[in-house]
Amino acid sequence: MSTTQSERLRELLEPLVASQGLDLEELAVDSVGRRRVLRVVVDSDTGADLDRIADVSRALSAKLDESDAMGEAEYTLEVGTPGAERSLSEHRHYVRATDRLVRFQLHEGGELVARILGVDEDGLDLEVPGVKGRKATTRRVSFGDIDKARVQVEFNRKDPKDSDTKSDTKSDNKTEEEEA
Repeated sequence: MSTTQSERLRELLEPLVASQGLDLEELAVDSVGRRRVLRVVVDSDTGADLDRIADVSRALSAKLDESDAMGEAEYTLEVGTPGAERSLSEHRHYVRATDRLVRFQLHEGGELVARILGVDEDGLDLEVPGVKGRKATTRRVSFGDIDKARVQVEFNRKDPKDSDTKSDTKSDNKTEEEEA
């Protein structure tokens, strides 16, 4: 049974990434001229900050240096996170995208843009934004109905936590002014 280089690399690197408290999301080897680029995408339920990325990058580099998994040819190692508009394919991806706006391509051919409210083993509870002044509605979608899903970037979303804090601050300021 032969295995591809990507499969061998995944077998070599995945336990190391897991030991750092991260999930190995993607791994790809691409040719760029005479060089090769090994791209590794990692993530976790709590995210991956720059320090964690640097730590796992050093650990992966050391592991690759001691093995012959990349062969003798020169290569560059790039380690990063999935990014803002990540594709969702695993159950954990949907859990991590809770409260995010997602564009779904459904098997029935339709498209749906909705916010993930909750995730369980069978599917998703979604909030579909209202159109032209209508109120948002909720909808249940099973994982089997989803062909593709991608997180959408929101520039103007108001975080409910921020508005609660602002209103608390305003009421606190009024109280302080009244006391003064």
